[in-house]
Amino acid sequence: MYVHFDGYPDNKLPLLLAAYQHRFAGDLEAMARHLIDEVHHGWDELGTDLLDGAPAALRRSLTGGDEYPSRQMTDVIWADGTPAERELITQDGTDELEWAYVLHPHGIEVIALQEYDRGPVVAWDTDPRSRIVANPGAWHPDSRAPIVAPRTTPRLSTAASASAPAPRKTTRR
Repeated sequence: MYVHFDGYPDNKLPLLLAAYQHRFAGDLEAMARHLIDEVHHGWDELGTDLLDGAPAALRRSLTGGDEYPSRQMTDVIWADGTPAERELITQDGTDELEWAYVLHPHGIEVIALQEYDRGPVVAWDTDPRSRIVANPGAWHPDSRAPIVAPRTTPRLSTAASASAPAPRKTTRR
């Protein structure tokens, strides 16, 4: 499905991963129906409504608090005045597009269209807060996706450490 603002992977991939994990609860068919089958022409933009059902902290992390709706393309008229009909986008029709995202059962394939004709697949369970490289050259199809998982620090409970016994010193003779 065509998305006018197709977007770089550091912007769109977290949105799509979070949508799969939360709004669609891992139901790829429901996600594909929403994004592809139930759209008349295409999308102007994919919005934060795809994050419905995501935890508030994740939503804030991905959007910085900004909210904007997905917008479908409406009343599309070609230069010759004829109304547009839904078209299948093929490899030959991607000259002006920079990125493609292909939904697979095991993950989402990210294709840097100006560089490659296929791309690495990012597993659906990838943390949407991961750091994602937007450089098209980094998305070589035979390489791992250029994604770095977010750093997480273990939570230390001050109550547990205060009540824990101090280590005993032992001396050897």
